[in-house]
Amino acid sequence: MDTGVSVVGSGQVSAAPDVLRMTLSVGHDAADVATAVSQVAQRTDAVIAALRQQGVEAADIATSSVQVHPQYKEMSAPSGFHASHSLTVTTTDLTGFGRLLNAAVDAAGNSLGLDYLQFDIQEKGPLLTRARELAFRQAYAKAEELAALAGYSLGSVTSISETQGYFPIREQAQGKMLGGGFDAAVSISPGDQAIEVSLQVQFSWA
Repeated sequence: MDTGVSVVGSGQVSAAPDVLRMTLSVGHDAADVATAVSQVAQRTDAVIAALRQQGVEAADIATSSVQVHPQYKEMSAPSGFHASHSLTVTTTDLTGFGRLLNAAVDAAGNSLGLDYLQFDIQEKGPLLTRARELAFRQAYAKAEELAALAGYSLGSVTSISETQGYFPIREQAQGKMLGGGFDAAVSISPGDQAIEVSLQVQFSWA
């Protein structure tokens, strides 16, 4: 049986985000599936073109989902069909949200939906390193305290297990359809992003 002490230390580091991601969806209802798919394709192309005109690179616009399904009024034959195409748009211009969204609304009208927006940090490596340092420092301090209380001297580390917790700020707007445009000066507040690392550290007795 192993002897020693096992402790958990946590370290958290916060930083300002440098990336904004938003998912826009284009949807259309039609009596037949071909029309629904065709209209969504045309309006999605229009949205992509509008975003490209606003300076968004093609590589920063990606399909996240495509759906086509029948609609029923009663438990019988389909009464129509719904098609949708969702795009995830990535930008480092955190102040350009309203401008990009207005361009998409102008291109797709009431067919456009905003599914969510998310702030993120591109390079998390240095933040994770610092969070690990803080977590290990806390774990070591706990282990020293417990060893002293038990009348032992702390030995070497015999195992380390890590758990990362990264929680990007995300605003939900599921199913919200946008029409008529809105103020391009709309502001959003990214706040700070918190990156947390927890370490379970096993020490032996000296």
